[in-house]
Amino acid sequence: MAALLAGPAWLALPAGAIPRLDLSAYPAPAAGERRWVIQLPGVLPPTSNPAISPNPRDWRVQLIVGQMAPVDCNQTSFQARLRPLAADAASSSVAGAAPRSLALAFRVEAVGPLVSTRMACPAGEPKRQAFVARAGKPFVVPYNASVPIVVYAPKPLELRWRLWKAERQEQRAIDW
Repeated sequence: MAALLAGPAWLALPAGAIPRLDLSAYPAPAAGERRWVIQLPGVLPPTSNPAISPNPRDWRVQLIVGQMAPVDCNQTSFQARLRPLAADAASSSVAGAAPRSLALAFRVEAVGPLVSTRMACPAGEPKRQAFVARAGKPFVVPYNASVPIVVYAPKPLELRWRLWKAERQEQRAIDW
C-alpha cells in the first residue's frame, strides 16, 4: 500500500492519488513577480454546524493580498487591484477569436504605498511585524476544486485565502 501523506484526515490520500498541478496554460511570472497557486481540496470534512451548507456551490474563496510590514498601533493598509488574467490569443481554441479568460487567474496591479492612520501610540510601544492586507472590499471567487486559483503579484506581496460558507437557510426579502 502506498504511503499516506501527513496532514489533516481529508488530505490523507495515497501519494499516487494526488494529481499534479498542470500550470502549462498559465504564463510564468514576470521578473519581480511571484505566482501564487491555490489548489482547493475536492472533499472537505463535514461541518458540525447544521446551519452551514455542505454544498460547494454555496461556498466562496476570499483572496487576501498583503505583505509583511512593521506596524504600530495604527491601522495600516495599501491599495491594489486584482484583475482577471486573459489567456493569450495563441491559446484560444478558435483562430482570431477574442482572448478567453483563464479560469480563476488574476494579476495584482496598481499597488500603492503603505498608508496608516495617525493615532498617537502609547509611549515605548515597539513596532511589530504583521500581515498588512490590501484595503477595500473582500475579493471573492467561486469555490471550484477542479481548477487552481492562480494569482500573479509583484514582490514582496503575498497571497492568503479564506473559505466562506453560506448558511443553508435562505431568508425572505420584504417587498415594499
